[in-house]
Amino acid sequence: MSVMVNGRVVDGSGSVGEGAEKGGVLVGVLSDRQIRDHVKIVPFEDAAKRPGRISYGVSSYGYDVRVGPRFKVFTPTTRSGDIAVVDPKLFSDDMMVEVDVSSRAEDKQYVIIPPNSFALCETVEYLEIPRDVLVICVGKSTYARCGLIVNVTPLEPEWRGKVTLEISNTTPLPARVYANEGVAQLIFLKADQVCEVSYADKGGKYQDQSGLTLPKVD
Repeated sequence: MSVMVNGRVVDGSGSVGEGAEKGGVLVGVLSDRQIRDHVKIVPFEDAAKRPGRISYGVSSYGYDVRVGPRFKVFTPTTRSGDIAVVDPKLFSDDMMVEVDVSSRAEDKQYVIIPPNSFALCETVEYLEIPRDVLVICVGKSTYARCGLIVNVTPLEPEWRGKVTLEISNTTPLPARVYANEGVAQLIFLKADQVCEVSYADKGGKYQDQSGLTLPKVD
C-alpha cells in the first residue's frame, strides 16, 4: 500500500510518485481554516491567549477541546457496599461519584481525582464528524507532564455528540482537573475516499450520547 508523504506518494518498495494516479492513499490533516469550514463544533472558539487558563480553541492543525463541569470519579468503595469489580461488560454507576462544579465560583471549578484513579467527563463542545474524516484525540501536554493521561478512542465518520473523556491520575497524589479549560487536542484526518459504512450507518451505540456515558456492549 502507498501513502502520501509531503505531497508525494511513497509505495511499499520505497519508490516515489506524484499524485493518486500512482495508486496512493491520500490522507491529509485538516488545517485551522478547513476545520472551521467543514467540521461542526459548537461552541467554536478561535485561538487566543487566555492568561491563567489551559489553552483551548482551534490551532494550526487541530482543535483543543474543553472539559465540561460534570465528572464521574471512580471509587473502589461502592455506594451499595458490594465488592467492586471492574467489568467492561457490566460496568456499574455504583462505582462512580458524580460531581458537578458548575455552581461553584470560577476559581473553584475543578475536580480532584484520587491517586491511581480516574474520572469520566465530557467536552464542552458538541461535534459532528464529516463522512470522510476520522478524528484522533491526544491529551494536552500541560496535564501529561503532571502524570494525567487523557484517553479517547477515535471519533469515527459521521459520529455526533459530546465526547466522553477518560482522565487517569497515574500519580500517587490527588490531582486537579479544571472545568471549562483545555484538556485534549483533536486531529482531523481526511481520506481521499468516502467510507462505505459510517458510524451513523451502523447505528453506533455512542451516537448522540447525552451526558456522561458509561461503557456499553452490544
